[in-house]
Amino acid sequence: MRLSRAEYKEIVKCTEHLRPTRQCMKILRERFPNHSQSTLLSIFSLEYQKRTKRTISRHHAPDSIESYYQRYLSEAKARPSVPVLLELANEVDLSPALMARVIVDRFLQDQEGGVSSKQVLNSMLREPSLIPDQALANHVYQCTINDCCYGPLVDCIKHSIGQEAEVLLRDKLKERNLSFLDENQLRSKGYDKTPDIILEVPIAVEGHIVHWIESKASFGDDHSHRTYLNEQFWSYWNRFGPGLVIYWHGFIGELDSQRDRGILLKDCFPSDIVTLCHGTSPATTD
Repeated sequence: MRLSRAEYKEIVKCTEHLRPTRQCMKILRERFPNHSQSTLLSIFSLEYQKRTKRTISRHHAPDSIESYYQRYLSEAKARPSVPVLLELANEVDLSPALMARVIVDRFLQDQEGGVSSKQVLNSMLREPSLIPDQALANHVYQCTINDCCYGPLVDCIKHSIGQEAEVLLRDKLKERNLSFLDENQLRSKGYDKTPDIILEVPIAVEGHIVHWIESKASFGDDHSHRTYLNEQFWSYWNRFGPGLVIYWHGFIGELDSQRDRGILLKDCFPSDIVTLCHGTSPATTD
């Protein structure tokens, strides 16, 4: 979905006071019924991550950690059937999964009498049943399943969505009998930094030559697109020539401003592909 900057800013403004729980998506869907859930979730996730980077240091301050932990212990004892850890995370505007990490880390320090092992901590967050305190395990589980931006469940979902997008891209190329090398094949040939797809025979899309395709299972906002340009896309352009970036969850339309310099943006696989036979004579692949 290609959004104007004005449409994007309207969505962002609506996300400013939302918390990263499943309920926030219901609010966004009701407010913006013409936008896909994947686009809204991706925008919200990117915005909440920016918010978290601005505030995470105060949540990790020793006095904040101790305050959160003591409040959790008190509330969990007083209201054992209430998701008090989730409530606390929402109250202080910290991701539920990140709050769970803070509390479990502090709990392990009491249990082990010192700094907890990162490996043990991560294992318990991935599998809360490993936490020796059953009540805490339940609260961590509630935080994990209700967080739509952070945590092991979100990481798995994002990885799966990214893999699914890459498979879809390869399937679309095969349907059109386009010869290509994927990232794994390129790395086996010794390339260290590559796009997802290198086309063995270039194509033209909307009059622009394309030698490579990058798949992004996210929304393309200003910050992420600028980062990708500097860290990935321009280096691909320098090595392989002009290319195509697919933001499967949409992007700000005004960012598609580098076409003449060799980077084209789309929100889906292009339908009007022309194969450049031997690099010169075009032939449509329908």
